[in-house]
Amino acid sequence: MKGYVFHGPGQSAWEEIPDPAIKEPTDAIVRVDSVTICGTDLHILKGDVPEVRPGTVLGHEAVGEIMEVGGDVRTVRPGDRVLVSCITACGRCRFCREGGYGQCRGGGGWILGHLIDGTQAEYVRVPHADLSVHALPGAIESKDAVLLADIFPTAYEVGVLNGRVGPGDTVVVVGAGPVGLAAIATAQLFAPERIVAVDMAASRREAAKRLGAHAVADVNEDPEQLVADLTDGLGVDVAIEAVGVPESFEMCTRMVRPGGHVANIGVHGKPATLHLEDLWIKNVTITTGLVDTSSTPTLLRMAAAGRLPTAQLVTHTFPLDRMEEAYDVFARAADTGALKVVLGGQPHEEIAVRAT
Repeated sequence: MKGYVFHGPGQSAWEEIPDPAIKEPTDAIVRVDSVTICGTDLHILKGDVPEVRPGTVLGHEAVGEIMEVGGDVRTVRPGDRVLVSCITACGRCRFCREGGYGQCRGGGGWILGHLIDGTQAEYVRVPHADLSVHALPGAIESKDAVLLADIFPTAYEVGVLNGRVGPGDTVVVVGAGPVGLAAIATAQLFAPERIVAVDMAASRREAAKRLGAHAVADVNEDPEQLVADLTDGLGVDVAIEAVGVPESFEMCTRMVRPGGHVANIGVHGKPATLHLEDLWIKNVTITTGLVDTSSTPTLLRMAAAGRLPTAQLVTHTFPLDRMEEAYDVFARAADTGALKVVLGGQPHEEIAVRAT
């Protein structure tokens, strides 16, 4: 088969690789029908995630068909159409028992495209399949469902829930890329008074407006003053960082009110300064986190009911074998206007239906 292989910082290729095989009785082999590219994949290609070894197939989000399962898999079987979660979970360790799947110590957590071969290939081996793939409702198209593998649960759990967005809040989302936009969409479930989006790209600020942001600001045009004006100088109740650079994190800490929350989503490759000389007196809560995907079943039901604007985030589609072109378009988002790129997208009607 073919897959997109990382060969070191700045080096990658769509190339022939060995077919995956069942290694453990809890494994499943999935034929990939739709896959997408994450900002984290770009961080890997830059060398920001040194745990990823050269020779690893990238990707941690996919929709596909179960082709084979190990002897201990009970919840899915060949022919099932499934969402492959970005997080795998053993279900037995302390963290999994608490719903903290992202911190799994039983061979799970974020391993696809990180510690083992990932989803940007024609087939993928998924460990701990019972808790790591989700059967898909027929109403959800693959190109929409693949956004529930990572960006929507990440935005919802690490941004909105960790930030404790509540009714009447003022929320600022710094970074209106795919995860930031998903945070804007899911924050509205909690009825905030207003949402402010900050981004340097005009196309992403426009997308933020379409998805429900009440105000937008160019990062180069003093968004901190806009926030001060909107809140009578108090600051926002919740600041969600969705970029992953020191400047955006530090901006969030300056914009939050006393007693407010800063929820960091971004993947950081460099140190950021924590100005405790200013923050120690403000009762500010700062949270970080890797998504657990414990919310995925809820988000799937909401998507099936038309409550999540998944389709609005997909700006480009490609065949699976145009992976290198898709990466180029996604990496140059400021020029191409890319939000999420989806590759593949076989109509799910062609996938076998399990007999009853």
